[in-house]
Amino acid sequence: MAFALGLLLALFVLDAPWSIVAILAGATVEAAEAIVLLRWSQRRRATVGAETLAGRRAVASTELRPYGQVKLDGELWQARCAAGAAAGDTVVVRGLEGLTLDVEPA
Repeated sequence: MAFALGLLLALFVLDAPWSIVAILAGATVEAAEAIVLLRWSQRRRATVGAETLAGRRAVASTELRPYGQVKLDGELWQARCAAGAAAGDTVVVRGLEGLTLDVEPA
């Protein structure tokens, strides 16, 4: 946008030496903005996949004796808890086996 503004100023408003300055200033602002936004967007790696579930807390939706369901981030997951847990208890995810979460009471 800054480059387009500088170009329009150079073509329709400014005289010879200042038109070049306006174009260069607009190009510089655009380049700096692109560099800053590129670095800002790459500041952290995306965390995706099953390994991100380990250590997260979930709430048991049904009794876990040993199988049942838990709610994690608004999603229902099948879960297995060897120790057992009542509905409404908070559990911690320890691993993932297929699509079943291995959990234990918090």
